[in-house]
Amino acid sequence: METPFFKMKPAVKAALISKYAFLAGCVFLALFPIFWVIMSSFKTNAEIMGSAISLPSQFSFAGYVQAITISPIPKFFLNSIIISFSATFLNVLFLSMAAYVFARFTFRHKNKLYFILSLSMVIPMTALLQPVYIVIKSLNLINTMQGLILVYTALNMPMSLIILRAAFSSIPRSLEEAAYLDGAGFARTFFQIIVPAAKGGISSAAVLTFLNCWNEFTFALMLTSSQNVRTLPLSLNYFRSQFSFNYTAMFAAITMAVLPSVLIFALFQEQVVRSLTAGAVKE
Repeated sequence: METPFFKMKPAVKAALISKYAFLAGCVFLALFPIFWVIMSSFKTNAEIMGSAISLPSQFSFAGYVQAITISPIPKFFLNSIIISFSATFLNVLFLSMAAYVFARFTFRHKNKLYFILSLSMVIPMTALLQPVYIVIKSLNLINTMQGLILVYTALNMPMSLIILRAAFSSIPRSLEEAAYLDGAGFARTFFQIIVPAAKGGISSAAVLTFLNCWNEFTFALMLTSSQNVRTLPLSLNYFRSQFSFNYTAMFAAITMAVLPSVLIFALFQEQVVRSLTAGAVKE
């Protein structure tokens, strides 16, 4: 039974207050920029220039209308949905099969291969720009959705592999053995028994992959030039030059670009954290 706060020793009270004050400060630092951008999207340019931290005098959606008029946000939004969902599906599909093999089977140089694939996570993004561009150009996939989907699927490979391997390793082997005894083949056992049992890890890998694909900017800028295939983060480029002083529309565009990913992570954060910490403590 926990000791009531008023009965705690002064040193314990001070430590507890300091802990929650620190956590509150972290939450404030994390949420204030998001709140500030959203509030600014409802203000006029004059209000933003007059006082950056004040609340809007009245909530107006004029900034969102201007943002959609200035840049092709609806088209970019649709492109982001198609590319992000496609890359997420392919990433989870292929990496779940690869992770299952690493988790369940023994073969030559297994650990070395897994180490090499995992190590690719620490390669700087700038080091990949030229080789990725050369490969995509040689495949004639420059300025295509297929090219971005292929790149996004590969870029999220190490993260998904680590998460999914941990998820499959935590599943008891008795489930597979029972399925084999009942006459199920390898493919049926994997898709009907193992995949549903690892849905926590699969959903976590899918959420993180989707967020990375949705917010990715560098490769989308380098590999595309047409509005027909460009993604939502690139719509913010329209506010860098002739529209750079239209802060209301710029903040509205930023809100539309960032808010979907924030909402998705807020909805699935518990699942993601639980999956990432699975296996950290053995019972």
